[in-house]
This record gives sequence, structure tokens and C-alpha cells, in this order.
Amino acid sequence: MKNSKNILEINNLKIYFKTFEGISKAVDNISFVLKEKETLGLVGESGCGKTVTNLAIMKLLNPKATILSGEILYQDKNILEIEEEDFKKVRGKEIGMIFQEPMSSFDPLYTIGEQMYEVCKTHLKLSKTESRDKGIDMMRRVGIPEPEKRYEQYPHEMSGGMLQRAMIALNLLTNPRILIADEPTTALDVTVQAQVLNLMKSIQEEFGNSIIFITHDLGVISEMADRVHVMYAGKLVEKGTTEEIFKEPKHPYTKGLMESKIRREYKSKTLPYIPGTVPSPQHFPDGCRFNPRCSFVRNICKEEEPHEINIGNDHLVSCWLYVNGGNKLEDN
Repeated sequence: MKNSKNILEINNLKIYFKTFEGISKAVDNISFVLKEKETLGLVGESGCGKTVTNLAIMKLLNPKATILSGEILYQDKNILEIEEEDFKKVRGKEIGMIFQEPMSSFDPLYTIGEQMYEVCKTHLKLSKTESRDKGIDMMRRVGIPEPEKRYEQYPHEMSGGMLQRAMIALNLLTNPRILIADEPTTALDVTVQAQVLNLMKSIQEEFGNSIIFITHDLGVISEMADRVHVMYAGKLVEKGTTEEIFKEPKHPYTKGLMESKIRREYKSKTLPYIPGTVPSPQHFPDGCRFNPRCSFVRNICKEEEPHEINIGNDHLVSCWLYVNGGNKLEDN
């Protein structure tokens, strides 16, 4: 993927929310790129800013959100500057999103087929008959049994796994260049989860989409992603290939995540975990936001925010432990 062209670029994106408790720094000055035909994994604990980042890409942010700075470049245009009416031609056609809860993503008053027709009519200018043929074909390709029957059903008549497949089929009708998957397997049992993941792999091989895969499940990321970005408290703390992140994590938070994975060889009754809790987005600590939970904390960590350092092969980490290409700081 190193020689692939960037299909999406996010530069210095900063998104804050006004709340009763104060200003919530949901996404605070993050930058990354998505390459053509790759799967980029975005991992981190709940509330770290993963979903907000991708809702910004879709221009579906809550009205209470304020984008203070940054740009999201798609085809050399800043999405944030495109008028809503113009972006409607892009959203759902060139950039699609699979939401976490399929039951709440479909309109319960309309059949699956009617909602597929709306997409085909809006973006592809197809007739009702043409939309039905395309919708049924796509439902069949994503492994939905009896697609002719399912096409006429309402969302409540289908299981969670079937609805998730229907959501994937709906997004693939227009063959989007970018597909954002926001924890698409969280509500599914293990068997159906594996089926959906295999489906997404085969879809990418067939259609050549670029995928942003959002999850807190490290096992899923290890199977799906080409590169992994780790988020913590509104910041990207580490970026690298999946192999580098899993075999040689550098940031103390990433190391904690990797050590927290359940393994068969555990003999202790106590599972490894990261001490402490994620700080409130209204009251982030000074310096590195992970410093209250970090066992390697230095004085500088409590005073200054770390900058991003390339420690080789585009493996990037934001941590004061690493300077000059990966040499550790001395204790101070």
C-alpha cells in the first residue's frame, strides 16, 4: 500500500462541542490519510473521537459541534467547505457509511426495497424495476437468502445479522470509493460477525473500495486492517502498519491495549488492564493526555503535549519517551 495514492486526507482537524459542563474537545488536531483500496483501522476506547471524526467526513455532525480548524480533502476538495446540497451528491454515492446499529439506521416505516429504491433513484437515476433488480442482486451477493422475499420486508422482520448485511448491500448499490464501517459487528454474535467480516473482505477484493474500519475490538482489526491508527482522548497517539502496531507497539497506551487482550496462556486470576479511566473531554490534563494512567510518565509529560515522531517506516508515535528516531528520554 506504500505506493498507493491517497484518496482522503485529514489535516489538523479540531472538533469541539459546547456542553453544560464546558467545552468538550472531542477531536483535537488530528491528521491522517486513507489510501486507495486499503483498510484503515481506527481503534480506541469509547468516547475517544473515532465516530465523531467519521461523522465529520460524512458531514453528519451534531449541530452542537463546532469545527474549529482543519480540512478533509476528497478529490482535492475540502469537504468541510462544500455546500450541503452539493455534498448530497457525494454522500451515499461516493462515500458510504455502515452504522453501528442497523435497526436504528433503517426507517421502520418503509421496506428494505423502498429504501434501496430511494438510493438508486437519487444517485443512479434508475427506475423502480431497475432498482429492484439491482437491489435483489446486491442482497444475493452479500449472502442474504431469499433476497426477493427480504426485499419486500420491513426492518423489524429481519434479524440483526441480516439487517447488517442489508445495510452493506444498501451502501454497495452505488459502488462507493470510500466505505466507513462504524463498529459494524458490535451487536452481532460471533458466528455472524465472522460472516460479515469475510463478506467485507470479499467486497473490497471485488469492488476495490477503501475502508475506514472503526472498532475497539483488536481481534477484528488484526484480521481486517492494512494500517492501524490508535486514538486516545481526542488525539491520534500512534500510527503504523497492522504488523508493526501488534508486534512492536510503542506508545504506552497502545502497549496497554495489546497487553489487555485475552489470551489462552493467562495463568493469573487477574487479567492485565490499563489503570485509571479516560479523562473527561471537558477536563483533559496538561501535557500528554495519557500521563495520569502511564507507568512511564516523566515530568515533561505533565507539562508539554508530545509531538508526532517518525520512528521508521512511517511508524509514528506521539510520546515523550521517543526522540531522535526512537531513542528514549532519560528520566528527569
